[in-house]
Amino acid sequence: MDFTPHTEADVSRMLSALGFDQPSDLFAHLPGDVLVDGDLGLPEPLSELEVMRHVDALGAMNTPGLICFAGGGIYDHHLPPVVRALTMRPEFVTSYTPYQPEVAQGVLQALFEYQSMIANLTGLPAANASLYDGASAGLEAVNLAVGHTGRKGVWVSRGVHPQTREMIATFARARELEVVEHPMVGGRTAWASDAAPEPAAVVFSQPNSLGVIEDYDAAVKVAGATGALAIAEVDPMLLGVLRTPGAAGCDIAFAEGQPLGNPMSFGGPVVGIFATTMDLIRRIPGRLVGATVDQEGRHAYTLTLRTREQDIRREKASSNICTNQTLNAIAAAIHLAWLGPHGLAEVGRQSMLKARYLADRLADIRGIHLAVDAPFGREFPVLLPIDPQDAIAAMAERGFLAGIPLSDHYPEFPGGLLVAVTEKRTRAELDGYAEALGEVIADG
Repeated sequence: MDFTPHTEADVSRMLSALGFDQPSDLFAHLPGDVLVDGDLGLPEPLSELEVMRHVDALGAMNTPGLICFAGGGIYDHHLPPVVRALTMRPEFVTSYTPYQPEVAQGVLQALFEYQSMIANLTGLPAANASLYDGASAGLEAVNLAVGHTGRKGVWVSRGVHPQTREMIATFARARELEVVEHPMVGGRTAWASDAAPEPAAVVFSQPNSLGVIEDYDAAVKVAGATGALAIAEVDPMLLGVLRTPGAAGCDIAFAEGQPLGNPMSFGGPVVGIFATTMDLIRRIPGRLVGATVDQEGRHAYTLTLRTREQDIRREKASSNICTNQTLNAIAAAIHLAWLGPHGLAEVGRQSMLKARYLADRLADIRGIHLAVDAPFGREFPVLLPIDPQDAIAAMAERGFLAGIPLSDHYPEFPGGLLVAVTEKRTRAELDGYAEALGEVIADG
């Protein structure tokens, strides 16, 4: 969007056209208790140079160089330089939503390739051109299930990522849905098949938010027995070594796609992965790019489905919130193409083996216990004899980003710390982490 400053004469003409005398008249209809009266408490105005210096100073407050063992949805995987080099090509960077197929064939083809890779990755035949993030993709999956079944119940595993559960709960209040949360026992979901009301969706995470590998078949069986759609939140970096949701019989898979092509960046921008069966393709949220031929028989790409309120009648839209993350999705496609199926499997295999190695090292430290006795992927919870926040602060002084405290979302694990390991971590880093945490625990 262009930056177009308005002169006082411009403002006067606009107000005159609207029948107002001053800008505040535009807000006169708002209730007084929602209007701010008085000083906003903003600092003094700064010049452009001063603002840049201020932002640099804020950035310098970050602690650089910590070796990352934190996960919980955003992970420190190796990002091959080729991904950024290709993603930053001007034809990708300058293109936004490809509403005009005649000028966006390259972007449409890139998104088509992304969709094809996600379909292969999940084992489900239809993937859209991406969504905002993993949590909003999960919400869209529930929205699809509610529309498909006409039911108001949603069964959600407590092992689903906390932010996804919060978003589903917010959506449920607006749609008057009833969310039934199913607990975890021993780190895995304990489904209560006689819970009420009948669910539109059975939502679980593979692995779950504790890193534990769930029983695919148990969740799919519950969904089948209750007539609900089985919805799996998956980890794209582990799908090279774990059974795909499609092979397990799931109806929908969604994921946070940050580890594919996108660096950790204070929570964003990220990308939501969404895939489903052909039976549900007419209800798929967002956009779907298709391949076809033009009048001269040449290969061409076009937006095949755009079930958004901006594109069709509002009451016919499958979603009113969805959008896509074109550039981030293209980055994910480039990363997947660079890794290939064997490379992706190697990333998953190395991450899981190194996580197992570190878990065993930590379990040998006096005072540290594994929180659950269940198979896990690249992430696992441990119980510390001290406050995890204190441990994280002490570990930062030793050069490690130690993990994520569990207490905010899982108070049933007092002293819980979620530790993540990726293929980037070296043997020396794993041993160094264990030795440092042992020192922190010994110091009390």
